[in-house]
Amino acid sequence: MLEFIQLLKQRYQSVLSQQSNEARRILYQQRIDQLILAEAFIRKGQLLNGADAPPLQIAVAGPTQAGKSSLVNVLLSCQVAGVSPLAGYTVHPQGFCHGVSLADCHDLPHYFGRFQQLQQSQLSKERYDCYSLTVLNNESPHLPHGVLWDTPDFDSIDSATYREGVIRTIALADVLILVVSKEKYADQSVWEMMAFLEVLHQPVVICLNKLTEGSEAVLINSLQEKWRLARSDAFPTVVPLFYEKQTGAPQWSSAYTKLLRELTQQVSHKKQARFTQELLQKYWQDWLEPIRAEHQALTDWQALCNGAIQAALESYQREFLNHPHHYETFQQALAELLTLLEIPGLAGFLAGTRKALTWPVRQLMKLGRQRQPIANSSHEVALLKQIAEHTLIQLVDRLLDQAEHSQQSQWWKALNSVLRAQRTVLLQDFAEAAQNYHIDFQQDVEHTAQQLYHKLQQQPMVLNTLRATRVTADAAVIAFTLHTGGIGVQDLVIAPAMLTVTSMLTESAIGSYMHKVESELKQQQFNTVKQTLFIGSLAKRLLALPEQLSTLTYFNISLASLSAAEQQLTDKRHGLRLL
Repeated sequence: MLEFIQLLKQRYQSVLSQQSNEARRILYQQRIDQLILAEAFIRKGQLLNGADAPPLQIAVAGPTQAGKSSLVNVLLSCQVAGVSPLAGYTVHPQGFCHGVSLADCHDLPHYFGRFQQLQQSQLSKERYDCYSLTVLNNESPHLPHGVLWDTPDFDSIDSATYREGVIRTIALADVLILVVSKEKYADQSVWEMMAFLEVLHQPVVICLNKLTEGSEAVLINSLQEKWRLARSDAFPTVVPLFYEKQTGAPQWSSAYTKLLRELTQQVSHKKQARFTQELLQKYWQDWLEPIRAEHQALTDWQALCNGAIQAALESYQREFLNHPHHYETFQQALAELLTLLEIPGLAGFLAGTRKALTWPVRQLMKLGRQRQPIANSSHEVALLKQIAEHTLIQLVDRLLDQAEHSQQSQWWKALNSVLRAQRTVLLQDFAEAAQNYHIDFQQDVEHTAQQLYHKLQQQPMVLNTLRATRVTADAAVIAFTLHTGGIGVQDLVIAPAMLTVTSMLTESAIGSYMHKVESELKQQQFNTVKQTLFIGSLAKRLLALPEQLSTLTYFNISLASLSAAEQQLTDKRHGLRLL
């Protein structure tokens, strides 16, 4: 699951970088934040399931200029967090180990993933994918032992650049301290963030900072109302903080220390797996909305391809297999049959006849002309190439129709561009496959001739009649010249000798058997062309075209990957503990 969430986040980030629609950009950024939160929460579950339980984690979060860093210094009883009157001074998560060592936090680098752990002095505003851990030597009376995190703001203009670090740190926290000032507590960004974090089920305390005497009651009532509008869980305790005039730091009383310790004692991780599953289920369908749209487009593309391939096969049957003047394959089988019918005593006479009739062909071959494969002169191969080209033209037109009427118009336009770019390669590959098929299929033709010959041997009268006529000699010459390149395959269909042989066989005792053999040959030829050329070659390449769509623009997450992730999500018996 973790790997799938990371993949989904990466694809959203890539697509967002190419997205021009502002509403879509805002929506995708929200989903990226949700995925960062989910990834972090899963990683936290891994920490909790490790051999050593991690120390207590407390995060101080809030909007800009709320006084977060100042409160961190008060809680730690030392000046370790940098403070500034300028907004956005803290841009990295900074952890302070109170009563714990770095060795106790050895799993945090795995939790933060690509974020690098640095010393506090090494943090630079030139990069945001890092955090610091600092071990404190002093003991503060205000905090239990654990790690206290000072986080960047989440509402400034620049916060988008370091927002991931904020989300990761808050998701790690066992207790969240929300710091708001009287100027910032009502900001929409505060309550959007609190609504966003409700799925973590963290104990929360609100520190209402920078107060003047007598103002806290009204503000607390307002806070309570806004909390109820944003979240469904119980309203947390509010700690009013007043500034000391001399130090400018917020006043932290012993009562607040007791409250914070009681809150940390309520921390329980027993429901971590269930909360993680609930988080994933809450956002799952929204996250997958564009992926499912792409899968639907893929399904529609498969339907278009299947329809085009079916039309191509029907054209092949109509224009070749069932065409009385174009179907040549069975004539080839008959030509092969005639070479098997020679009478040993007439072999010399037939050889002389062939020598005379094929002399021009042999002379040309002596001059360096190579023998041409049967496929080069085949009407079938030429027709198959035409059908493939026509199929691609039809698919381009249908892609344009989809681009005009589908909600996934950009996807269809991009696929159309890919198809146009790959058209020449597709046709070349298909032509090569058609040539190879036709040559390989000669074995089936020869097998058919053998079948007919064995059947003729069972009918001596028919066999002798064929051997006794000049038709045999004439057709044998045709068969020979066919193999030496002196006649085209398509010429067999109308050659007088072949027509005579066909008529004799049809009217003979094996006429019905010959039709049966011809039908079987056609069916075998159709199946071979279907599987080898149109499904195994053309359709396979067409269905793979969407894989060439840029992952910068499209998600391209396979249905298998999605199904595997959903299987983990719905595995209630084990939940996500296996992660």
